[in-house]
Amino acid sequence: MSRNAPKRGGGAGRGGKGGGKKDVGRAKRSGRTGRPPKGESSGSGGKSFGGSRSSGGGFGGSRSGGSRGTGGQGGGKRFAGARRGPAQGPRPKGKHERGLNGEQIEGRQAVRELLMAGTRRAFEVLIAADVEPSPLITDIEMLASERRVQVRRVPRREIEQMARSEAPQGIIARAAALEDVVLDDVLAKRGEKKLFLVAVDGVTDPGNLGAILRSCDGAGVDAVILPRHRAVHVTPTVAKSAAGAVEYVPMCVVPGLPSAMQSLKDAGVWVVGLDDEADKSLFELGDLAAEHVCVVLGAEGAGLSRLVRERCDLVVSIPMEGSLSSLNVSAAAALATYEVVRTRRTHS
Repeated sequence: MSRNAPKRGGGAGRGGKGGGKKDVGRAKRSGRTGRPPKGESSGSGGKSFGGSRSSGGGFGGSRSGGSRGTGGQGGGKRFAGARRGPAQGPRPKGKHERGLNGEQIEGRQAVRELLMAGTRRAFEVLIAADVEPSPLITDIEMLASERRVQVRRVPRREIEQMARSEAPQGIIARAAALEDVVLDDVLAKRGEKKLFLVAVDGVTDPGNLGAILRSCDGAGVDAVILPRHRAVHVTPTVAKSAAGAVEYVPMCVVPGLPSAMQSLKDAGVWVVGLDDEADKSLFELGDLAAEHVCVVLGAEGAGLSRLVRERCDLVVSIPMEGSLSSLNVSAAAALATYEVVRTRRTHS
């Protein structure tokens, strides 16, 4: 790697802080030298970066509980080889079967991307009988016809009774559950390009996770790593907030984030955490952003957990020049992912 990249362990020595932590918002692949390579959460947010409550959730603190041009079937991008959508209809899940949920999709853009991506089977689309005609509704009906997906017009009250997000926009689709990809399969791609990963440490607000996934898709992130427990997965609100990104961004569900981070480090991936107390700025990543890198985002109100922080190679903050001391985790995710993109373009 570049001579300016920090040595392993720099900035990772900071221990986790006690209760009432601030947000983390202030916060693809050759091996590194010297190292072998369901259910909707109510999560209305936690403490903001400065400790005050906010509905969207801050980027750390004490833990509290346009359409795409690709239209063909199987149009999901990046790790297409690790298929997530089953070719058959719904089937019972075993206790340990992989899956991210996501069977119910609400909102016009999310439903359109479900049909356009073709990465998993869609079973039916329900449209409110009184919905006004629009180019997007027409597009959805045409795509459904092409995919041989049943479209039914139903009373609006049926849509409202089924909806699990705040504004389904008069449309709901049912589809096969999303399946997560295996982290080892993602890491196996590191010989082809420099990996760009994002790990989420216990985000529980569905709107936040959806916005994070949307930013990750825009920034070309190769995969998002989610802990299996104490974190939201793909709910209708997540899918709607992501505006279809759940169909394109590979997601890995891991039993524990700290152990997954160790696997990343063993594979030569630099792990960079975001925390408002860090001395080093996000904008000082330099050559490190051009290497295999994983950006770790903390939970709303909780920030990075102690074990996750200890396993980071580097902890950085997002400079705050105004009166507030924090950013929402999804806003921080957008800044951090695009800073990596900007740096990589500069070094290309």
